[in-house]
Amino acid sequence: MPKIDPSASCAPDVAFGENVVVGAGVKLGAGVIIGNNVVLHPRTVIGKAVYIADNAVVGKAPRLGATSTLKPDDNLPNLVIDENCSIGTGAVVFAGSSIGPGATIGDQAVVRERCRISERALIGCRVVVENDVMIGAGTKIQTGAYITAYVTIEDDVFIAPMVTTTNDNAMGRGAGRFENKKGARIKSGARIGAAAVLLPAVTIGREAFVAAGAIVTRDVPDGRLVMGAPARIVRDVPKDEWLEVSK
Repeated sequence: MPKIDPSASCAPDVAFGENVVVGAGVKLGAGVIIGNNVVLHPRTVIGKAVYIADNAVVGKAPRLGATSTLKPDDNLPNLVIDENCSIGTGAVVFAGSSIGPGATIGDQAVVRERCRISERALIGCRVVVENDVMIGAGTKIQTGAYITAYVTIEDDVFIAPMVTTTNDNAMGRGAGRFENKKGARIKSGARIGAAAVLLPAVTIGREAFVAAGAIVTRDVPDGRLVMGAPARIVRDVPKDEWLEVSK
């Protein structure tokens, strides 16, 4: 039997697995399906027809380490998961974030606080999305990618497995290190190849292509293909590969 706080609000057709915990003030919409051993932390809002797989932890408040550069935030808004989303087995989604309609969070993925995941986005298996990240509609982030804090990813971006983004050139040392953190900006339609590394604050242009294994140290212009370490422009991306042309 699920353990449901009396202040929680559940539609009559919500399906619960075994050992589910539903915290205070949680709201569950019609047609929600919840697997075994799921924990829904207080004030989480789940829209209709959402599927949450076994062992997921949803709406968790962050607990910062002693050396964390983040400031404690005791007033995070509730986590909101919109309709028709899927949350995978063992996934952890923090309070203060929002998940748009039809988005998918894969098995064992982590989405930290103050993130906005837009409609139809796909966060793949074991992807880590750190705090204060924005991910656009229709973007796909594949297995094992690491999206560091303060990254902005626009619509219809493709990020291949094991891509790494960074946000701190000083790696935690030196004057001004707390103020100067800045993640990458990846513009609409860009593609980032497997195991590429994006250095802090770089901009990847619209419909740009970053080859597998590239190390991007400077901005990539719209519609250009880069490769190598450090990455350099090789050629234009063919226009017939641009999403705005193929649509």
